[in-house]
Amino acid sequence: MALEPAPAASCPQLDLKTSLDECMEALNLFLSNRFSDSLECLRPRIRESMYHALVHATVLGMQAMMTFQHDDLVRAGQTMKEAQEICQRFRRKSPLLGSLVTKSGSDAFTEEQVHAEVCYAECLLQRAALTFLQDENMVNFIKGGIKVRTSYLIYRELNDVIRSRDFRHGESHRHLQGGVALGVGAFNLTLSLFPPRILKLLEFAGFSGDKDYGLSRLQEGAASPNLRSLLCTMLLLCYYTFLTFILGTGDGGVEEAEGLLRPYLGCFPSSAIFLFFAGRIEEIRGNINEAIRRFEEGCAVQQAWKQLHHMGYWELMWCFAYQAVWKVAYFYADLLSQESRWSKAMYVYMKAAFLSMLPPEEPRPLGEQEADLFRQVSSLKQKIAGKTPPTEKFAVRKARRYKAKEPVGLPVPALEMMYMWNGFSVLGKQPKLTETILGILVEAEQKLQAPQANEYLQDDSSLVQLLKGMCLKHLGQSGRAEECFTAVQRSEKRIRYDHYLVPNALLELSLLQARQGRTREALGGLRRAKDNYKNYSMESRTLFRIHAALSKMEVAQQEDNGLDASASS
Repeated sequence: MALEPAPAASCPQLDLKTSLDECMEALNLFLSNRFSDSLECLRPRIRESMYHALVHATVLGMQAMMTFQHDDLVRAGQTMKEAQEICQRFRRKSPLLGSLVTKSGSDAFTEEQVHAEVCYAECLLQRAALTFLQDENMVNFIKGGIKVRTSYLIYRELNDVIRSRDFRHGESHRHLQGGVALGVGAFNLTLSLFPPRILKLLEFAGFSGDKDYGLSRLQEGAASPNLRSLLCTMLLLCYYTFLTFILGTGDGGVEEAEGLLRPYLGCFPSSAIFLFFAGRIEEIRGNINEAIRRFEEGCAVQQAWKQLHHMGYWELMWCFAYQAVWKVAYFYADLLSQESRWSKAMYVYMKAAFLSMLPPEEPRPLGEQEADLFRQVSSLKQKIAGKTPPTEKFAVRKARRYKAKEPVGLPVPALEMMYMWNGFSVLGKQPKLTETILGILVEAEQKLQAPQANEYLQDDSSLVQLLKGMCLKHLGQSGRAEECFTAVQRSEKRIRYDHYLVPNALLELSLLQARQGRTREALGGLRRAKDNYKNYSMESRTLFRIHAALSKMEVAQQEDNGLDASASS
């Protein structure tokens, strides 16, 4: 759905409607890949209009998050702070919180002042995100958390206000509704994704999250032609094509994502952003060649924001990895390592991983050797929000082997990392590709049986069993897959380093059992995986997946019990 076009800006007075119309036009330029024109359209009025200031800062913030350059993040944070100060000028001088819940309170606020509250809350939230990314300092991290909480409370109160019978709808009410829907929806959806033990801590701090309510509010915001419909749509697309896929059971929300994307692609067929999501949808479906075409098209349509290319390169890297075209996958990892600052440790690790999948006698591209690349990984790690990202920690730990005097090579590092990104759910949609990967794993298994024992042998053997089980499951060989997952569990006491393998094998076995209708066994396995294992690599990601699987199965079980009760009555 296209954003509602704005009329020519001929009105001498910059009222709320004029500001919103001009900002809508700027977003249309943005979606047409005219990024500089979009900013130029906004820039003349960022000192006098809260919406011009907010949208201008939002676009710069998006760019800074993609470049991940410290100076860009600092500049974007300063621009957002200035936008917040502009919003503050339009706010009512008395505090918002607690003053809008009564009829007299809501009557005391003008339409413009309520809009200022929404914009102020949005600025706070975006400033917090930029703070988390740019600074490891714990004091600033706490300041970011305070901004998040203040933003949350403003959104929560505004949500009650605009839905009350006493609140008067102004001329620009749909934009106000869209702003509140964005904030309330984003908070509820994000908080609902956390595993229960983390959610309890957040609830203690005054936060709460309801996934269905969050999705409904974002869908409401996306469906209406308002200034935030684009952001609501993009959040939903990220949720359906990334979060539910990587941190869930691998299903994704393809139909929902396609429904959201279709009208936008109809109006903006060359939008780099929407071509990227179109590629992601095809990738999840297992249509790898079509996904590659979409990602390449998205990279070709614009050259202004190279950062959007990097998103495409990452997905293209995986698409060629699914096809076992290791040299092309290496090529995209190499491009990312040279151009993107987001995770150089991960990019170099993936370069080494793809090279290690090639036969030993095959010449390496650019003359690079995987052992040399693996040794570089630890020097490239970084910190985001004060911590090294779990994927980088994992890569650093795995690459450490290559620093020994007599290194023991990783057996299938590209496939191991593919598993960490839930890529076997994509691979499994294509039996021929799955069979190719299974063949690679069988060969790796045979190689592990030949050499003399070493300290990593049991870990490597268990890894190969886990990944074999994944392939066999997707090929419909459930019995053999179950044997593989069970073999990993039996090896638990002999695994020395890769302790993540056992809870993940339990998780995969439970998902297999659930698919076979063995719900009680599946729930028991998931609860053991959740409760009995701590402090292993990528623990948070595994817990997110367990939480998603448990929620799905418990809902299904409740529905079955309800049907049984109805039938018996």
